[in-house]
Amino acid sequence: MVKKTVPKKLTFISIYFLGINGIIGSGAFLLPQSIYKDMNLLSVVVMLSAAITVGLIALCYADLASRFTGSGAAWLYSYNAFGRFAGYELGVFTWFLGCCTYAAEVVAFLTTLKSFIPAFNQTSIYFAVGIGLIILFSIINFFGRSLVKVIDNTSSIAKLSTIILFIIVGVFFMHIANFHPVMPAAAAKGVGPFFHHFGAAFSVVFYLFSGFSFIPIAASQMKNPARNIPRALIAVMISVTILYTLMLLIAIGILGHKMSWYTIPIANAFKSAVGEWGYIVVIIGVLLSIFGVAFTCSFNTPALIASLSLEHHLLPNWVGKKNKFDAPWVGIILTAAVTLLLITQSYLFLVGCIVLASFVQYVPSIFAVIKFKHTGQYPNHGFKLPGGDIIPVLALLVACYLVFNFTWETILLSIVVAAVTAILYFFIGKKRLDKMGGIPTAIRELKNHPELMKNKNNK
Repeated sequence: MVKKTVPKKLTFISIYFLGINGIIGSGAFLLPQSIYKDMNLLSVVVMLSAAITVGLIALCYADLASRFTGSGAAWLYSYNAFGRFAGYELGVFTWFLGCCTYAAEVVAFLTTLKSFIPAFNQTSIYFAVGIGLIILFSIINFFGRSLVKVIDNTSSIAKLSTIILFIIVGVFFMHIANFHPVMPAAAAKGVGPFFHHFGAAFSVVFYLFSGFSFIPIAASQMKNPARNIPRALIAVMISVTILYTLMLLIAIGILGHKMSWYTIPIANAFKSAVGEWGYIVVIIGVLLSIFGVAFTCSFNTPALIASLSLEHHLLPNWVGKKNKFDAPWVGIILTAAVTLLLITQSYLFLVGCIVLASFVQYVPSIFAVIKFKHTGQYPNHGFKLPGGDIIPVLALLVACYLVFNFTWETILLSIVVAAVTAILYFFIGKKRLDKMGGIPTAIRELKNHPELMKNKNNK
C-alpha cells in the first residue's frame, strides 16, 4: 500500500511573505501621484492615518482568525455569525473582489507600458494586449498550477528588490526644499474642500493596504493558523506601513511638486536621482511585480469560486467543474469574462471598486467580532482582541467613513452585484444548500471539532 504524501503546510514565515506579496501590488508604484496631488506633504500623514485605521480592521480579522481554522475568511466568519445568506453574499463578493484586483493589475500593467511605449496610447493596441494577456493567463491556468509558484516567487523578489533598492539609494538624493508645500492648496479654501481632498486621498491609500483580508482565506493550508495568522497579520501591516511611508517620503524628497506630473512617480524619482538606468530598473521591477500579481489573481480567483461550489456547496456543481489537470476550467472562464469587462474601466475606478468590495467584507466581519465577544461562541485560540468592543467599534467607524468617498458608479455596481447574487441564492444557492443539508464543508468540519466551538450556555 502506497503511503499518501501529506502536503506541507505554510509556516509563519511563509504566511508573512504571502501577506507582503498580497498587499504590495501596482498601487505602491502608481498611486503616490494621486495621493500627493490631493494632499502634498500631508500625504504622509494620510498614509499613516490609513495604516492605523486599517490596522484596527486587521486586528478584528486577527481575532476572527484565532477562532476559526477553516479556509474562507470573511465569508466563513459571516456564515457562522449571521447565517448562510450572509456567507453566500460574502463568498460571491470575495470572488468579485478578486476579479476587480485582477483587472486593476492588468490595467496597471498596460498603463506602465503606455508610459514609455507611445503605441499603447492607441485604444486598439491597448485592449488587444490586455485581452491577450488575460487569454494567456487562462490558457496557462487550464494546465494546472506548475508555473504559479515560480511566477509568484519571481514577482515577490522583483517587487521587494525594487522597493529596497529605491529606498536605500534614493535616500541620498532627497532635498529639504522638495518637502514644501506642506499643506495642500485645498486647505486655503476652507474645511469642506480640505476634508474632501483628505477623503479622496484616504480612500486611495486605504486600497494600498486592502490585500490583508486575503491572508486568512487559505487558513486550512497553514500550520497552526489560529496562532500564526494573527501574528502574521500584525507583522505584515507594520512592515508594509514602514515600506510605503519610506517610499512616499523619498519620492517626495526627490521630486517635490513634480510628484503629480508622472504616472509612475517612483520610476521617475529614481531616474531623477541616478539617471536613465534607474528608470529602467524600476520599470522592469514594476512590470515583473504587476505581471506576477495579475497571474496570481488569475489563478486564485477561479479557485475561490470553484471552492464555493465544490467544498462549500454555495453554488451549483457545474461552476466547480475541473479538467484532467485539476484546473477549475469553468471558474477560469467566468473569471476571465468578468475581468475582460472590467479592464475597459480606468485604474482609479477599479481601485474604488476594490475598496468598496473590501468594505462589504469588513463590516459584517467586524460585527461578527462583536457578536462572538458577547455570545461566547467560537472561543479564541492564540490571540484575543483586547479592550472589549473599543477596537471593533473604532474599526466600524473607519469602515463607514469610506462610504462618503465612494462614487455613485462604484455604489451602483456593488448594488447590481449584490442584487444578482441574491437572485442566484434564492433560485440556485438556497436549493443547493438545502439539498446538501444546509451546512457547507468548512462549517461541518467545525461542528465535527467541538473544541473549536463554545455555546454561550457553556460559558
